[in-house]
This record gives sequence, structure tokens and C-alpha cells, in this order.
Amino acid sequence: MSTAAVQEDTFRIERFYPASPQRVFAAFADPQRKRRWFAEGDTHAVEDFAMRFEVGGQETLSYRLNAGTPFEGVRLAHRGAFLDIVPEARIVAASTMEFGGKRISAALETFEFIAVDGGTRLVLTHQAVFFEGADGPQMRRQGWQQLLDRMEQALARA
Repeated sequence: MSTAAVQEDTFRIERFYPASPQRVFAAFADPQRKRRWFAEGDTHAVEDFAMRFEVGGQETLSYRLNAGTPFEGVRLAHRGAFLDIVPEARIVAASTMEFGGKRISAALETFEFIAVDGGTRLVLTHQAVFFEGADGPQMRRQGWQQLLDRMEQALARA
């Protein structure tokens, strides 16, 4: 019996937001706010987004890629669980991602919210294993950078 190879990766992204830790944390904790920057987008149509923000709570997201995008019509699904929450300080979550019905990765994501003069320093540590057919570490890092950009835009509008 052979086992499939996995690719492991850890990356860290640090961002500064000119908003209080309370506001930045709320962008993760409030389902309506998180849906705007995390789930919605121009390249896909959201089929489902649900979140119960508490330790042991679940988060699900599924969407289909729009016409004119690579992999048009393919369904992407994210399933997560909140492992640790310290209000306005830390969130730890575990998640899996599926592409076209096939699991492509599993990850542990730690978000730290640090008060600094004039705002919040957010530190994301992403530890993952990528399976066959996965987008891989470089694409995942790019995806998180784009999501955190979208969150910054959402904070600016609020």
C-alpha cells in the first residue's frame, strides 16, 4: 500500500490596520461582516456561508467559480472549526478545503490581534498540508493576502 505525498508549509503574514483591536476582531467574529470580506467576491457566487463564532463552533463556505474564470463552474468548499478564542486578542481555527469535491488541504490558522499606536497589528500564522490537486502554498499565501486586503477595505467602509 502506498501513501500519497503531502506538501507541508507554514507562513506568517503581518498587517497593520488603523482601527482598534475591537473593530478588527469584530471583522472576524461577526458573521455578516466576515461574509463581506471572506466569502463574497467578483470571481464566484456564494452558495452557502454559515458561522457559529464560539470555541467548538463551525464555519462553512461553498461557492462556484463564475463564467470566464479558470475552472468555471467548479465548486470550492471551506469547512472550519474554532479551537480557541480570546476576545480582541486571538483566534485559532482548523480548516479543510475541497476543490471540485476533492479535499485538497488541511490547515491550522492562528490570528493574533495586537494593539499598537494608532491601530492593530494582525499576525496570521498559517500551517498547512496540501494534498494532490491542491493550489499549494504560494497560491494560499496569495489568497490570504487578498483576503486581508479585502478586510482592510471593509474596515475602511465601516
